[in-house]
Amino acid sequence: MLTAPQKDPTPRLAPAPTPKTASLADTANSFGLHDTLQYGPRSFAAEVTATRTSGLKDRLDNWDATQDNLRLVMERNVYGMHMPMRRLMERKLVSHNPHMPALRQSNVHLDVLMGRDETLQPADFMMPASEFTQPMDIHSDMEKKLRM
Repeated sequence: MLTAPQKDPTPRLAPAPTPKTASLADTANSFGLHDTLQYGPRSFAAEVTATRTSGLKDRLDNWDATQDNLRLVMERNVYGMHMPMRRLMERKLVSHNPHMPALRQSNVHLDVLMGRDETLQPADFMMPASEFTQPMDIHSDMEKKLRM
């Protein structure tokens, strides 16, 4: 994920808790009531599930982005603004990876720049057997990619 440093320059070790909101402001009319004609019938089940999302799940989803922002903010405080800008520019350049659509895609350069080169994810070694087979017709895959 390529993100710029946070607007708030305070470094965070863990993602901030997301504020819980439950309001009808988005679908309310001028009287403050739900506008059924414009937005359809009100669904209590959707409102309850929207407010029951786990704070831990949200934090785990935002963990990598928060750690990356922490590193970028610390680099900015130590080396100046040029260092996080340079790091983001390098990531953007390396992330553009034109490849043959039939072949397996790997971006080792981006993994090194993101600091993921020494970690193992399940996708690194638990892949379906179809990923390991070589394609028979690269030309048809390229035509499919280019919509020809």
